[in-house]
Amino acid sequence: MDESVMILLKISVVIFVAGNLLDMGLSLIPRDALRGLRNVRFVVLTLLWGFVLGPALAYGITLVIPLEYPYAIGLILMGMTPCAPFLPMIARKAGGDLGFTAAFMLLAAVGTIMFMPFAVPLMVKGLTVSAWTIARPLLLFVALPLAVGMAILRATPTLASRIQLFVKKTAFISAIAVFVLCIIIYGKGLLGVPGSFAVASQVIFFLIVTTCTYWFGFGLQHEQKIVLCTGMSTRNLGVAIAPLLAIADMDQRAIIMVVLGIPLMVMFALLAVKWFGRPAPAGEHGLAQPVPEEGHTS
Repeated sequence: MDESVMILLKISVVIFVAGNLLDMGLSLIPRDALRGLRNVRFVVLTLLWGFVLGPALAYGITLVIPLEYPYAIGLILMGMTPCAPFLPMIARKAGGDLGFTAAFMLLAAVGTIMFMPFAVPLMVKGLTVSAWTIARPLLLFVALPLAVGMAILRATPTLASRIQLFVKKTAFISAIAVFVLCIIIYGKGLLGVPGSFAVASQVIFFLIVTTCTYWFGFGLQHEQKIVLCTGMSTRNLGVAIAPLLAIADMDQRAIIMVVLGIPLMVMFALLAVKWFGRPAPAGEHGLAQPVPEEGHTS
C-alpha cells in the first residue's frame, strides 16, 4: 500500500480524535457535569463498567473464543475506550439526563487517559510498548483538546458555540475520510473477517455491555441508567486505533478489528434506544443543548 495513503489515514485519525474531544470540551458545561459527578453510585458504576468490567469482558471473550491474536488485540482496546463522540445525540434520543451525559463523557475521557497507558502493556501480551508510547497520543489528542474546549467554553460561551459548528463539520469530514481510507487500505482484510470469529466476538461484547449496564444499574433512575447504557454500548474507536497507528509494524488485522466495530457499535447504540429508551417530554431538564446559543441568558 502506498505510504502516502497510510500517512493520510494517520492524519485523518488525529483530526477525528482531536476534533471530537475538542467538540466534547466545547459542550461540557461544568455545572451540568457536576450534577452527575455528585451521584456517587453513577460515578462508581461508570468507572466499574468502563475500566474494570468492560476491559475484563473483552479480555475474557478472547480467552473463550478462538480469535486470531491481532483481532484479540483490537477487541481488548475497544473494551478500554467507552463513549463515542455522538453519545449526547443517542442519550438525548433515549431520554437521558444532560448532566449525567456530561459527567459520563468527562469520566470516560479522563479514565481512558489514566487507564490505557498501564493496562495495555499488561493485558495485551507480546505488545512490547512502554506506558509513554500509549500515553503520548492520549495526552496530545484527547486531554489537550478536551481541556482547550472546556477553557474556551468557560471564557466565552458565544465563541465556543461558533467554533463548535466548524469543529463538528471538520470532525464529521475526518470521520468519513477515516472510514474510506480504512476501506481502501484494509478492504481485503475485512473480506476475510467473517470466518475469523471477529464478528461473533464483537456481537457478544456489545450485547452484554448494552443490556447488563441497564439491567444492573441498581439505584439509578431511568434517565441516568440510559446514559450509562448508551455510553457503554458506544466506543471511542478513534482512541482505540490511535495506539495501533503509533506502533511500528502493527499487524493490520488489529486495526481491521476496530474498524469492524463501527457499524456494530452504531447498531447496538440504536438498539439500546429502542429497547430501553423513553423519550422525555419536550423541555424536560437535562435535554437542552449543552452549548448556550448567542444571546442566551440564564
